[in-house]
Amino acid sequence: MAHDVGTAASAVEHHGPGERMVDPEPGDFILTHGAELFSQLIRIGQQVRFGGADRAYTFWNHAALVVSADGTIVEALGSGVERRSIADYDPTQYTVVRITASAADRAEAAAFAESCVGHPYGWTTIVSIALSLLTGAKLSFGFNGQLICSGLVARSLERTTAIFEDEPSHIMPAQLAKLYGAIPPAPGTPKGRPATRAGRGQTT
Repeated sequence: MAHDVGTAASAVEHHGPGERMVDPEPGDFILTHGAELFSQLIRIGQQVRFGGADRAYTFWNHAALVVSADGTIVEALGSGVERRSIADYDPTQYTVVRITASAADRAEAAAFAESCVGHPYGWTTIVSIALSLLTGAKLSFGFNGQLICSGLVARSLERTTAIFEDEPSHIMPAQLAKLYGAIPPAPGTPKGRPATRAGRGQTT
């Protein structure tokens, strides 16, 4: 949950397979999904927390932050935080959230994400989130410098005007989608195939 985050999104765009994001800006972010076992487990875990109308937001299980106008993105994968390209998502459906922020705030968000490149993936954070989902208790623990994908995006967005009530490093993809009003694409929309990450593990 957050204060004034949902109204901060200036646009939400769905891009089908082969449709690349146009005019990317630092600070915008993407939501997407994978078919790997771990990705499916993430979606199931999110469904424990998000019920009713909110369950639609569990459509996504991955997020990444745009850090430059050439489409460079930074994302947390199983192998750690990496710098990649929006072009890597050409084969799959993804949703772009274009935030409302000043150029200075966008630069701050991008700079923070860039500073995290090379950091390890937050497996301990995943355990913390899982325990919270299973027990209903608000547990929050992890190691400094370890990040999950949606936590990386949320912590970057803190450099804009976004204020999260939950611990930003523990924010899940479904939470980002709900907070920024990202409604999933219409049923039956082609998903394409998951982005190829040779030698990389996909996680949230």
